Amino acid sequence: MISASRIAIATAIALQLAGCAVGPVYERPATPLPAQFKEAPGWVPAMPADAADRGAWWSLFNDPVLNQLASEVDVSNQNVAAAAAAYEQARALVREQRAALFPIVSLDGGGSRSGGSRSNTGNTSSATTAASGVRTSNSYQVGIGGSWEPDVWGRLRASVTSAGASAEASAADLASARLAAQGELAANYFALRLTDLQTGLLRDSIAGYQRVLQITRNRYAAGIAPKTDVLQSETQLANAQADEVGLARQRAQLEHAIAVLIGKLPSDFALAPTTWKNFVPDVPAVLPSTLLQRRPDIAGAERRVAAANEQIGIARTGYFPSVGLNASYGTAASTVGNLFNASTMLWSLGLSAVQTIFDAGATGARIDATRAAHEQAVARYRQTVLTAFQDVEDQLSAGQVLARQVELRQQASTAADQAETQMLNRYRAGQVNYTEVVNAQVTALNARRSLAQAQADRQTAAVALIQALGGGWTQAQ
Repeated sequence: MISASRIAIATAIALQLAGCAVGPVYERPATPLPAQFKEAPGWVPAMPADAADRGAWWSLFNDPVLNQLASEVDVSNQNVAAAAAAYEQARALVREQRAALFPIVSLDGGGSRSGGSRSNTGNTSSATTAASGVRTSNSYQVGIGGSWEPDVWGRLRASVTSAGASAEASAADLASARLAAQGELAANYFALRLTDLQTGLLRDSIAGYQRVLQITRNRYAAGIAPKTDVLQSETQLANAQADEVGLARQRAQLEHAIAVLIGKLPSDFALAPTTWKNFVPDVPAVLPSTLLQRRPDIAGAERRVAAANEQIGIARTGYFPSVGLNASYGTAASTVGNLFNASTMLWSLGLSAVQTIFDAGATGARIDATRAAHEQAVARYRQTVLTAFQDVEDQLSAGQVLARQVELRQQASTAADQAETQMLNRYRAGQVNYTEVVNAQVTALNARRSLAQAQADRQTAAVALIQALGGGWTQAQ
């Protein structure tokens, strides 16, 4: 039987050595952090929750159609599905690396039958001898064995930690893919609703142009207006109708893009025109320091730094010997009946160590490569942080500018509408020529469309700000 004391001694030696980890201690890379955002001083901070469910942030816009579409992104979008599969793959790798910490136990058995010509000299024994002089023999064996590589220098633990960090980075990639798809859907949806609104504005203007064209034709028929007034009116009407056709093309493309984002064929998806909900929610900002915890792309970049840090320790273990334990217990006999007799039992216990003496600098090169990979991951992390701050500042500035633009566009549209009405009345009274009417009408239509564009831009900027802040949040009390 295997000596229990020998096993205990070998195991104790391995466990004593297992505490000698050679990997560097991980520290999150330092990044410059401003005290507050430049474009939003005094904003109420939100509670950071990188690991928490972001929730249905799109519901802030109070649009039931958008709510329904956004809820389909998570289950139908193929980019999100691919990121989810990559996350599951990373989790499986963690389990695989963790399994290496435990012994491998195997059971084997077999049987064989062999034969040959009987020798004329000497005495031989065989299980069976045929009359033809051919000797045959049987052999059976069964055994159980185990092998274990103690984590002497922390290589296996570092592998598990690295795989775990990579899995967390994959989880962050999944959150980023989900947030990007949801944000793109919301932006496309608002752009589509803008085309609906502008189409409505054009149709109202076209109806007005048609009425004015009839008036102009009547005045021309009565000899009051020249032929050029009719031609100008027809030109203006045709241009407006051409713009309407162009908007129809733009709307179709946006509808197709939304279909793909929710995992449907464009031919199987349609969005009916509806009243545009011109609502822009108030978005509470987070403190710059908590942005590092909220943005999934920052979290993913930081986890990749941690994984690269563990790879340095794994490479360093190449300078130290590899230690292994193995044991086996089995039996062999010529008959099945004798297979489990005590006299046929065999056991073995072994402890091995292998040390590389010369590898022409390969181990040092691997360490240098992992250090360079770690520095690269650190640089990418810091660049991701800087880009995140830029995104937030850009969208905060955009929100403020667009809010002011909407006010000014509203004033301009109101004034242009009044000027259009007055100019048309004066034309009917014969006080101005038709060119002034056309100019007033074009100005009024452009002002109305510019107002609608500014309102849609505010919604899009709000979506971009939510994305820049890392998604949904819980308002601080």
